[in-house]
Amino acid sequence: MGYPFPYTAPGQVIGLLGGSFDPAHEGHAHITREALKRFGLDRVWWMVSPGNPLKNHGPAPLAQRIAHARQVMQHPRVDVTDVEAHLGTRYTAQTITALRARSPGVRFVWLMGADNLAQLHLWQDWQQIMQAVPIGVLARPGQRISARMSRAAAIYARYRIPARQSQLLGHADAPAWCFVNVPMMDVSSTAIRAAGKWSAYPG
Repeated sequence: MGYPFPYTAPGQVIGLLGGSFDPAHEGHAHITREALKRFGLDRVWWMVSPGNPLKNHGPAPLAQRIAHARQVMQHPRVDVTDVEAHLGTRYTAQTITALRARSPGVRFVWLMGADNLAQLHLWQDWQQIMQAVPIGVLARPGQRISARMSRAAAIYARYRIPARQSQLLGHADAPAWCFVNVPMMDVSSTAIRAAGKWSAYPG
């Protein structure tokens, strides 16, 4: 499967973009490039998950999703990884705790689309995530209002970094979060699967 844990050094700021990537697409690549520019990140890790606890049906085989993701995201500062499979973690809060223990001195930033912020309060130990690492939120089509009105945004309103100061996020102490509006690509993995353009094969 390759190198599960990319090289890290104390002081690095690494953005974490998790998901099933079933399949990865240019929209994922686009928000990754924007995150590198907006949030003061040194690198971004794509963490291709073994499975999504919120979804009833399993994704395509992990090896297939990893291989496709590496074709989609070719950037010298982005690593496509399967770290969660190697850590044995199932939930984001567990993954963040394990990565911070494994890489002391590294500053991790959790990245998400605005649609995920809108439902963050449904995640396992979601407040633990907010308290552990800064969070960079990138707006996606049709989700700006619901995200800003979300429970997480309301509870942590005082810790929001203005978009014009987004470069500070990588070195901010948690809790801290920043919401940036970026030109978004209206493409989704769900739509790609529905169009029959992505099919799982036996692993």
